Amino acid sequence: MNCSKADAALPGNRCMRLTGGDFLRLAQFIYDACGIRMPPSKKSMLESRLQKRLRALGMDSFSQYCAYLFSPEGQKHEVIGMIDLVTTNKTDFFREPDHFAYLTEHLLPEWVRRHPDGTRPFRVWSAGCSTGEEPYTLAMVLQDFADRCPGFDFRIMATDISTRVLEAGRQAVYREERTATVPLPFKKKFLLRSKDRNEGLVRIIPGLRNKVQFRWLNFTGTDFGIHETFDVIFCRNVIIYFDRATQETLLERFRSYLAVNGHLFLGHSETLSGYNLPLKAVYPTVYRNIR
Repeated sequence: MNCSKADAALPGNRCMRLTGGDFLRLAQFIYDACGIRMPPSKKSMLESRLQKRLRALGMDSFSQYCAYLFSPEGQKHEVIGMIDLVTTNKTDFFREPDHFAYLTEHLLPEWVRRHPDGTRPFRVWSAGCSTGEEPYTLAMVLQDFADRCPGFDFRIMATDISTRVLEAGRQAVYREERTATVPLPFKKKFLLRSKDRNEGLVRIIPGLRNKVQFRWLNFTGTDFGIHETFDVIFCRNVIIYFDRATQETLLERFRSYLAVNGHLFLGHSETLSGYNLPLKAVYPTVYRNIR
């Protein structure tokens, strides 16, 4: 961030720089709070994102912000807002589409063969769900399958550490251009356009919204509060933000929540290579629980 003296003098446009010492304090706090690494290369990013909080709070320096954040009042009122800003929430509908093709063409038919009586729903966890594009993509794919397979039912749990993105997911309202990757038959079937076409907004139909439960979850917490197993867990492009020790702990916890023969989906830049886990690769970045 480059600011001139003139910029610094402008009201509401203060030039606030993050010192090395304050960066280290914040980086350690973020790691302790949610396991996300903040190497020195992320200093400019952190500075830029936290500018919004300083302005909103009327503060003139990061040192003042740190003093507030680490105070009892700040620990009570500021931590969630700060975490909301520093977490990365890139997502798209039908991102890495081959995963959804593998799910519908291979895993779902196999699951139905193993559960012909339909005594329980197919359970999915979207871990790191961001603003809802991934769980709603899953809901579209699963509902389309259900429409062709009488007796099949499903439930989706969607979790994230950011309260801001969880609320966006619950609202399920998106700019129309965000749905460009949704196949046309699914658009007609699952999306509602705004009455005012000039708004350019769409909303997921109520039937799909009711299939997705959004809840807050910190991956570094000691108790996830989850008391069921899942047939599929999607945790894609999430573990890359954690160090190896945190990754290993998290992956083992995911495995413990997988049903026998359940599947874990990772992002295409992620791998289980080097981890001693009872998960067998069955497709690129898709792993089956063999225990």
